[in-house]
Amino acid sequence: MTTTAVANHPSIFTHRSPMLSPSPSSSSSSSQSFSFLNRTNFIPYFSTSKRNSVNCNGWRTRCSVAKDYTVPPSEVDDNQLTELDCVVVGAGISGLCIAKVISANYPNLMVTEARDRAGGNITTVERDGYLWEEGPNSFQPSDPMLTMAVDCGLKDDLVLGDPDAPRFVLWKDKLRPVPGKLTDLPFFDLMSIPGKLRAGFGAIGLRPSPPGYEESVEQFVRRNLGAEVFERLIEPFCSGVYAGDPSKLSMKAAFGKVWKLEQTGGSIIGGTFKAIKERSSNPKPPRDPRLPTPKGQTVGSFRKGLRMLPDAICERLGSKVKLSWKLSSITKSGKGGYLLTYETPEGVVSLRSRSIVMTVPSYVASNILRSLSVAAADALSSFYYPPVAAVTISYPQEAIRDERLVDGELKGFGQLHPRSQGVETLGTIYSSSLFPNRAPNGRVLLLNYIGGATNTEIVSKTEGQLVEAVDRDLRKMLIKPKAQDPFVTGVRVWPQAIPQFLVGHLDTLSTAKAALSDNGIDGLFLGGNYVSGVALGRCVEGAYEIASEVTGFLSQYAYK
Repeated sequence: MTTTAVANHPSIFTHRSPMLSPSPSSSSSSSQSFSFLNRTNFIPYFSTSKRNSVNCNGWRTRCSVAKDYTVPPSEVDDNQLTELDCVVVGAGISGLCIAKVISANYPNLMVTEARDRAGGNITTVERDGYLWEEGPNSFQPSDPMLTMAVDCGLKDDLVLGDPDAPRFVLWKDKLRPVPGKLTDLPFFDLMSIPGKLRAGFGAIGLRPSPPGYEESVEQFVRRNLGAEVFERLIEPFCSGVYAGDPSKLSMKAAFGKVWKLEQTGGSIIGGTFKAIKERSSNPKPPRDPRLPTPKGQTVGSFRKGLRMLPDAICERLGSKVKLSWKLSSITKSGKGGYLLTYETPEGVVSLRSRSIVMTVPSYVASNILRSLSVAAADALSSFYYPPVAAVTISYPQEAIRDERLVDGELKGFGQLHPRSQGVETLGTIYSSSLFPNRAPNGRVLLLNYIGGATNTEIVSKTEGQLVEAVDRDLRKMLIKPKAQDPFVTGVRVWPQAIPQFLVGHLDTLSTAKAALSDNGIDGLFLGGNYVSGVALGRCVEGAYEIASEVTGFLSQYAYK
């Protein structure tokens, strides 16, 4: 079991457009005013004990092995420290992508990670002929996501799901397909005719006016689209994306682009037409010709799983990535910038940097930043991360119910389960149907998520009890009741999994940023999934945005 947070939670509906459309930000400055320290003279850190020449992560450097952990950071002489342009704290996917983008203009940086591996909670496992994910499962192939993959040399390793593969929602003991395109709307049986009419009228603006307060996802959807859309589509969708409670999630924070449609256009349809008109009036720059063009609404991964992306970024950053470096304190440097003190395998190490990007979970950032701003720390500590378990199991092909097979195979992205339908599992991804070479021939691999904000009791269950709960649920709609027991490939429990974008989330985040600014903490940036969004693709898109902010700050710093 692990005690770290899932960087971003997958959904079998990860193609959702509301949060996944920003374009990558370009770097705005050059680092020519700072000479890059090469492999032979790079002295990026200083220890509080006697200096020795040792090999630290491949760099032959002047560093030290600290014997005495009692020397306070206040005794470190800033003049003996080589100043870095940026330190990225946390080598999850957000931190690695931010560092990669910044390094194009400011290569004098470092990424530090408390754990002994990079990649955050991207956890790809390959064993016994199976390949599966125990953290995020896939990504929406937006242009920023594809740009990062291509820049890391992974273009030929990209794999995309079939855009025509159906997605299902459990309703009244039956898995019912979700409409994939407008022409499906009149015919799908997940909603009644009155429910469809209510949704249509609400979408064009025949519904109650917005209230004068921040709405939850449930309040917004019920008001705009009606009860059936909420109960049969959006509620299970929230379970699949956030493992959250839609009565508490903020519409503005969790699904901001849909929320904005009503704000700008008077209704969801009105806002959509207005957005289309604005796009036609302000066309985007030409698309990067290197990028592949996905067909339809789909999700992506890599030939050997999501792990390939952080591995490729680490390979390019090289020894700029420091593992098993636990950050113990940050103080303002007397020479400007910041002094960071770490416990490392080589001893106590200090760094001085012009800027810092904190991409660790908010509760970790809160503890580290408390000495700089109590108000910021209090705000960051208020974000909630419920537990989620990823249970990956396999059945023989013949265990699948006959009515779920198409041409003798299980096809589709997967299925979601509304909380009202009497099953504990949040949703199931058809891993072996979604991407190639995920399971041996004749076997079906299923990734199941259980837990979340409405079922926190999973942390007290054994792995066997979690597998039993998932297997019991699947036999109600997907697996034959008398099929043999599943083969368990992996069970991973994340006690603090996905940050919940609750009502007030954006205000709380703004409070944290403002508190840092009010205390004169300039050049320290907050990043990660609680800032950018919980989907993997959104974390990558957010990385470009944050990297642009950092490079903008550093370009101004150069002239101070």
